[in-house]
Amino acid sequence: MNLLAIVAALALEQWRAFEWRGAVERAFLSYVRGIEQRLNGGTFGQGSLATALAIGPPVVITGLAWWIANHIHPALGLLVNVGVLYLLMGFRHFSHSVSAIVAALKGGDIAAARRALAEWRGGVAADIASQDVARLAIERGLADAYRQVFGVLFWFMVLPGPVGAVLYRAAVLLADEWKGVVPGADVSAPVRSLSVFGEPARQLLRWVDWIPVRLTALSFAVVGDFEDAVYCWRTQASAWPVAHGGFTYGILLATGAGALGVQLGGPVHAAGGDIDPRPEIGVGDPVEADVLPSAVGLVWRALILWLLLIFLLSLANWVP
Repeated sequence: MNLLAIVAALALEQWRAFEWRGAVERAFLSYVRGIEQRLNGGTFGQGSLATALAIGPPVVITGLAWWIANHIHPALGLLVNVGVLYLLMGFRHFSHSVSAIVAALKGGDIAAARRALAEWRGGVAADIASQDVARLAIERGLADAYRQVFGVLFWFMVLPGPVGAVLYRAAVLLADEWKGVVPGADVSAPVRSLSVFGEPARQLLRWVDWIPVRLTALSFAVVGDFEDAVYCWRTQASAWPVAHGGFTYGILLATGAGALGVQLGGPVHAAGGDIDPRPEIGVGDPVEADVLPSAVGLVWRALILWLLLIFLLSLANWVP
């Protein structure tokens, strides 16, 4: 039944993205901002309580809704699973964003490619070369595919009903909202207190990321260049800056770069015209625009591998 729910949600999401998804995420963020305003005294204990209050209600409500629906009839429980996954997964957004950038670069419209990248990543992408547009698009694509597909699927399979999927997406949104500041930055005391206050949320995300990010990276290695992917994972993942996702994204991007045989990372334009001196990861040639479809193909193959493994696990459970 879980496999059926996943396939149905993916098919619905490819057919038409959930139009209210952004509104639901904004409502959740508004809710957690209210919690932060009331409880943020700058301590770890207050952050722990706030994290529980932020994530607990949506997880409990979703679990109760699924349990009641499944108790009435398994088909209703299946519909709840499909609906929640349809709301939470964002594979279509990743693939369509990459397609828009590829079309713009192939047409020689670098301005349109920059606009598409800026809309997808947020911020400004002016004065970025076409090669850098492709490189940043692959990085964002691999990160989005993990956060909005593989991480969601892992926890959906581990916990009953859609509870795990809601827990994971809520943890991602909460950790990003309470991410605090980059160490060493010149900031005010209230922002520094948010950094301490948000540490329990970030710690929770590190815990729920530990297994699925490694399984996702292993999937990229299996469906790509295995030797280079594992080499980059072992030697380069730990060098990825904390400000850009730390070891979690380091594993993901290093393995993805190795699997594709390209170089990711490297300096990039930051806000205010500064240069963010990120390390280079991966092997092979610098990214060109024609590598973007290969990155989408890598994610698709990894997703098919996951679906095959889920099918085999489901089959093993059915066999007495």
